[in-house]
Amino acid sequence: MEKKLLKKITGSREASLFLVLVILCMVIQIFSPSFLTAKSILDMLKNNAVIMIMALGMLCVLLVGGIDISITSTLALSGMTVGMLLKYNIIHNTLLLFLIAILVGAICGAIIGFVVARGKVLPIIATMGFMYIYRGLAYLIARSQWASAENLGGFKNFALEKELGLGILNNVIVIVLVCYIIFFAVMKWTKTGRKIYAVGSNPEAAAVSGINTKRIKLLVYTLMGMLAGLCGALAVAVYSSAQPNMLYGKEMDVIAACVIGGVSMSGGRGTVAGALLGSLILAVIAKALPLVGIDSIVQNTVKGCIILAVIIFNVVAQRMMQKENLKGREM
Repeated sequence: MEKKLLKKITGSREASLFLVLVILCMVIQIFSPSFLTAKSILDMLKNNAVIMIMALGMLCVLLVGGIDISITSTLALSGMTVGMLLKYNIIHNTLLLFLIAILVGAICGAIIGFVVARGKVLPIIATMGFMYIYRGLAYLIARSQWASAENLGGFKNFALEKELGLGILNNVIVIVLVCYIIFFAVMKWTKTGRKIYAVGSNPEAAAVSGINTKRIKLLVYTLMGMLAGLCGALAVAVYSSAQPNMLYGKEMDVIAACVIGGVSMSGGRGTVAGALLGSLILAVIAKALPLVGIDSIVQNTVKGCIILAVIIFNVVAQRMMQKENLKGREM
């Protein structure tokens, strides 16, 4: 019985990650009994919604063997666009503002995708350049100003209301759930999802089989941009302000969430469930460190150590799974 349970855990990347998540929550609960309350969990999900959503886009980008470190700059540009439209009383319709933010993000992502796919520029180089360009444009739009909670009017209430969640769940959490359901279905059951995996696994074989690899790469970077744009509008609502330095440096948290979730940096391997679990583990760590009394000065160091430990655990579990598979073949 114990051997069967161990085999199940080590035989699935998601199962081993879920075990890590449960252990983390149990340890934190011992130190902080208020951690596993409904309010605490919902607040954690809302505050980390931006990272969780962008992890889906990063999953797709990593699956094709790419990377995008410009995502928080795209987020800042779309967020500042929304903030300035509200500040100067140009647009106040919440849905329209979200659509504008997504459009801004899509354009940013498509430009990167074109440079990477058509220009054949290394993704890390291309996105590093655009990271500075888009962040600079965010400052340019701001004109040394920012949009405060007072300037945002009713838009900031979107992150407080539960209309989309039928009075039960916060709007922001509902958007996270919808994004994950859509991406899970697309990656698991559609031709597009299979093409993304194929391009990441073996680009040459994918091209020979008739897949337009350039179009797929353009698609994933555009999707990444759209999600970053959506998160730009969400960040403005959640934090009740729009500033050009929004979420500066948080692109590494998004990449870390994917890596923790077992997404391969070389492409072709990773799942939506893994990205979700990786994001949740990162969210739990971020929420837990202040609760258990870790000094703010050393929080990043502790966070890095925990992330490293989780990744090592995941790698060991995967190696055990591979050994078991090899034994089964030999027999």
